[in-house]
Amino acid sequence: MIRLWMSSSLKLAELFVSCMVHLLYGFYIFSSAVAGDISQMLNEYFSKSSMNVEVNDEVPKGNTHVDDLPPIVLVHGIFGFGKGRLGGLSYFAGAEKKDERVLVPDLGSLTSIYDRARELFYYLKGGQVDYGEEHSKACGHLQFGRIYEQGHYPEWDEDHPIHFVGHSAGAQVVRVLQQMLADKAFKGYENTSENWILSITSLSGAFNGTTRTYLDGMQPEDGRTMKPICLLQICRIGVIIYDWLDISWLKAYYNFGFDHFNLSWRKMGVWGLVDCLLGNAGPFASGDWILPDLTIQGSIKLNYHLHTFPNTYYFSYATKRTRKIMGLTVPSGILGIHPMLFIRVLQMSQWRHPPDVSPPYKGYRDEDWQDNDGALNTISMTHPLLPIEHPSRFVEKDSDCQPLKPGIWYYKIVEGDHIMFIINRERAGVQFDFIYDSIFERCRKHVFRKTIPTLRNEVHQ
Repeated sequence: MIRLWMSSSLKLAELFVSCMVHLLYGFYIFSSAVAGDISQMLNEYFSKSSMNVEVNDEVPKGNTHVDDLPPIVLVHGIFGFGKGRLGGLSYFAGAEKKDERVLVPDLGSLTSIYDRARELFYYLKGGQVDYGEEHSKACGHLQFGRIYEQGHYPEWDEDHPIHFVGHSAGAQVVRVLQQMLADKAFKGYENTSENWILSITSLSGAFNGTTRTYLDGMQPEDGRTMKPICLLQICRIGVIIYDWLDISWLKAYYNFGFDHFNLSWRKMGVWGLVDCLLGNAGPFASGDWILPDLTIQGSIKLNYHLHTFPNTYYFSYATKRTRKIMGLTVPSGILGIHPMLFIRVLQMSQWRHPPDVSPPYKGYRDEDWQDNDGALNTISMTHPLLPIEHPSRFVEKDSDCQPLKPGIWYYKIVEGDHIMFIINRERAGVQFDFIYDSIFERCRKHVFRKTIPTLRNEVHQ
């Protein structure tokens, strides 16, 4: 009887948390689209109870031991989660089972690109997350965070590089991490370099920002502050209360990643909660959270310091669910788009930058940003474009990039909405296997060899 009661209580608790998470999801990128997919998956779960590069055209076989293969690290996007969260639900819809050397880190789902990049480093190398003294003071949070007693790939270095696959904001997290490695930004690790990363694959990656942020409440004037009344304000209040309650089993089930801000009632009390809700303290007050990084202005600010490196392979899948009809950009059908993302695709395709507000960059045109997948603009996902356009090549068919060369962003346009290749693999159908099989096969074909000269980035005109 007691066991039955405990089992029923646990299921009710998990459903309660999932409902809270779904509600918050609904206010941004995944919208209630992800909520529906997660609900479906949970119901099914409960019903069951500087170097040169050579290309090796063959996937390692024979005497190659699994432990000798470079890991493939899957990095989730905004509101995402890693292995072990949400009752064992897979953010990448089980794609991690396609290869024996895949890691799925759990990073802050709403924390800034910078903070998530720091967390990713220590997740792999081990030790206590160090956000950096200067950054921590400027943003008003603790310098040190979670402790990884054992890194998930402690041998990681230039001789043991890694493949990264990032979805949505996760792709930009990996780019920031690579720049940090190049800049030797981790105290106690003076030997890091950009060559610790073998390849970066972006799946609907947020490289150049999105107009969706303005629709949800970010101010187009600065790309940093929120409108007084908007969906993001409701999200902000929900997250603050969730973290303030600090219920251990809830946080273990799903965590927004703001533990280093000490938002718990045990640390700040009632008056601290009031201060946060009024916008005087916490991550939303300091701007150290994900949304400012996803505006066009925020992305440009980040991209100023990020390079494309000559010894790393880059490949990007940009998703799109729009088409042109009589000169107008509209959703490309109804059946191919998640019902709860259809409205967002339509809104983004009709977005117009306020005429009384300075454009986010010189040469901005609304029509360039109309194609989208319901969360990101297609132009943002192809390759780093603003403020400097990096070397790139459009891929129509796979033979266009054979052999693959490092230091160039190869990009492909894929028909799909923003969550087509995550959470629920049934929606993507055969495309799911095609995309991930291609990614993992590409990762297994490339290895570092000798030294080559540096390639320069091209200036965007």
